[in-house]
Amino acid sequence: MDDNKKFIPCIYLLNGKAVAGFKDSTIISHNPAGLARFFGENNADELIVFDLSADDASHEAALDGLKNICREAQIPVIGAGNVKRMEDIKKLLYAGCAKAALNYSKKENIKITEEVSLKFGKEKLIACVEDVSEMEENEDLLLQYVHQVLLIGERSIKRAIEIAKLPVIVTLPEASLDKIIELLSCKNIAGVTGAAINANAKELVDIKDLCAAGGVQVQTYEPAIKWEELTCNADGLVPVVVQDYKTLEVLMVAYMNKKAYLHTLKSGRMTYYSRSRRQQWVKGETSGHFQYVKEMKADCDKDTILAKVSQVGAACHTGNYSCFFHEIMKKEYDASNPLMVFESVLNVIKDRKVHPKEGSYTNYLFDKGIDKILKKLGEEATEIVIAAKNPNANEIKYEIADFLYHMMVLMVERGVSWEEITEELDKR
Repeated sequence: MDDNKKFIPCIYLLNGKAVAGFKDSTIISHNPAGLARFFGENNADELIVFDLSADDASHEAALDGLKNICREAQIPVIGAGNVKRMEDIKKLLYAGCAKAALNYSKKENIKITEEVSLKFGKEKLIACVEDVSEMEENEDLLLQYVHQVLLIGERSIKRAIEIAKLPVIVTLPEASLDKIIELLSCKNIAGVTGAAINANAKELVDIKDLCAAGGVQVQTYEPAIKWEELTCNADGLVPVVVQDYKTLEVLMVAYMNKKAYLHTLKSGRMTYYSRSRRQQWVKGETSGHFQYVKEMKADCDKDTILAKVSQVGAACHTGNYSCFFHEIMKKEYDASNPLMVFESVLNVIKDRKVHPKEGSYTNYLFDKGIDKILKKLGEEATEIVIAAKNPNANEIKYEIADFLYHMMVLMVERGVSWEEITEELDKR
């Protein structure tokens, strides 16, 4: 169980836009996923997203936006709003949310608590209450079927601290740092959200340091290997090999001194020491092409660091994604990567949909529509079953390949990516 106290920004989805409160001001972003990524990159622990749509069409559009938010945020997302039945909770979770909120000011939400919890697990559910009395009246239900409580508004915080038997996330429209630390010091307060957290998003690293110094358990990134345990070169530096955390493509090589090493761990942004300029530099500080660290390892001799990062834009100053693009020599070899093959074929199918080619079987399927695609997919699934009874293993190989191709046509038709599929598999 994660006992760290959480800093949780919140945004509201309305008509395809993200509305976020920042103490005395409100911003409206036309890029909700970008705003979510901003919070994730600045060391927020989770993100709450409220769907404020007023009709079914807007709600479906909000779910599409939520899907993009979950993909971009890179932190767990709590989905809330527009829940009327179990199907709505399923949609939030299937959009990629780590948890979904039930609004306890609505009786129908209280009624479906047990059913939803048994279906998806209590660890997926948060009860959203506007008054602590809603916690007291439904205490037994909450304890049995809900993971946490989200308390909207400040008026009941003191009472919630006194009586809550579940971890509580409190909403703060405005609060001093001392007040935040005081609240998080309470045993049953699991986290803080609201405009007070949104407004301090860029300072979360420093705020967490102050919390830790005050005895509050928060998520920080203390190195398992201290700088003094690394083997430096003659200049007191350690080389760093930088990889894309998803594709594993090598992006660049740079150097760190102790100050850059510690700044990287604290800020979450890759920071290096420039040998030519003789100064520390944060990658992307001038270009905006930041590198957000996902993982750092030392090699067997502890004289080289491997960093896996989320790269914004290009890693190379030339505009190339990777610094390694000058080919010296190349032998003929099979460089096929199963995952890259899937992505490559899917991209070809996507291109056929956008740029139709005469005589293309793929375009024939798109032209005939979803019913034809589904019919072919069903036929290919049946062929797999028949081939599986054949002692020749090659036959099932061919049929599975046919099935996967038609499945990818369906994926493109319905706007599903391999990344979404692999993420869903990983969750299971």
